[in-house]
Amino acid sequence: MKKQNNLVTLALSSMFLALAFVMPFLTGQVPQIGSMLCPMHIPVILCGYICGAPWGLAVGFIAPLLRSVTLGMPPLFPTAFSMAFELAVYGVMSGVLYRKLPKTKLNIYLSLIISMIAGRLVWGIVQLCCVGFDVNKFSLAAFWSGAVANAVPGIVIQLVLIPVLVIALEKANKSK
Repeated sequence: MKKQNNLVTLALSSMFLALAFVMPFLTGQVPQIGSMLCPMHIPVILCGYICGAPWGLAVGFIAPLLRSVTLGMPPLFPTAFSMAFELAVYGVMSGVLYRKLPKTKLNIYLSLIISMIAGRLVWGIVQLCCVGFDVNKFSLAAFWSGAVANAVPGIVIQLVLIPVLVIALEKANKSK
């Protein structure tokens, strides 16, 4: 039974990785806001919730690097490199917090918000490291713009869509 569960988790994680790879094609059709929708974030965060922290971490770290190496988007350094750490944090944090906190709607939102804040902070730290800790090249304003202001549509979509999906999956699991 354990082996079957591991295979299901592997299959689901592979599906989330594939979604993270493909979803930017869909949102990229709207150039004005395509990247603002943060299309790779949703499958990675869901992977953390559904498959667990280690799988969320792996899918989050691999997704932007795989897209960069195979398609050239996002650019490998510093964009995909920073995103790899950011998405890994989303995946691991959503998985850890979802497992540790009581399964309430409020805690689903709480774990999502904490994961999103932690991931964005890590993205900022990695970006700063990539420019050699030069605040003239990556300032607080650049962090705010990249992590929050330009991502508002994606943040809203994540706050609406992810809890609904997690709650629906919980209900489906309980009815089995």
